[in-house]
Amino acid sequence: MAHLFIFGLGYTAKRVKAAVEERGWSISATGSAGDVDFGNAGAVRAAIERATHILSSVPPDRKAGGDPVLDSYGDALRGHELYYLSSTGVYGDAGGAWVDESTPTVAETGAGRRNARAEADKGWLDMGARSFRLPGIYGPGRSALDRVRDGRARRIDLPGQVFSRVHVDDIVSGVVAAMVQKAQRGAYNLGDDLPASGNAVTEHACQLLGIEPPPLETLKEANLSEMARGFYAENRRVANGKAKRVLGWKPAYPTYFDGLAALT
Repeated sequence: MAHLFIFGLGYTAKRVKAAVEERGWSISATGSAGDVDFGNAGAVRAAIERATHILSSVPPDRKAGGDPVLDSYGDALRGHELYYLSSTGVYGDAGGAWVDESTPTVAETGAGRRNARAEADKGWLDMGARSFRLPGIYGPGRSALDRVRDGRARRIDLPGQVFSRVHVDDIVSGVVAAMVQKAQRGAYNLGDDLPASGNAVTEHACQLLGIEPPPLETLKEANLSEMARGFYAENRRVANGKAKRVLGWKPAYPTYFDGLAALT
């Protein structure tokens, strides 16, 4: 029987867990909702040995910069079927151009740079993982609809700024497809078919809810956090053709129109 061990049972990984459980797989995981203590090296190493597939959704450490999973258990992971949830932030700013898996990972700051380092030398890709590069993730409880309802939605006046996004269920279908097929190792972009500005998504969410959109603000007026400023500093469109060709993946929500409509 297939057994999946998950490092970090968070928002997306919980849905991967549910999807493979429906296929009859057994699961063990670290995280607050998991059954294995990350700090218990003996228990973690035993879980690794038992696993047929290993998924990490643990991001690199913001302060130390390293990958906690690789730093603690990298030696035990070699030779296993590895899957890693990464970020399209590895591509850095592309000035609105399209990027794909052959695009150099040139991110210089923030989470994108940390993910790029986690993939690189002696990292996940070097160890033969399937690395899923994810753009902005949305889904139940985490979408523009929720931000509008809660009064947290913003519209930033940045003409030409665009980015990709992906519904959490489409991440799950791509990851599970790779696991079931034992797909070729390497990077896969999982994003929708319609990159768009954050303002366009917010405005559509407001339209669906019958709420007036928030006013346009400059970056200075918005007084954003360092993480949010880093997000708005990057501009790119993420191509998903490789996942479609290699995994036979087809997003159930190819545009934010589809995804938000399903969440109303």
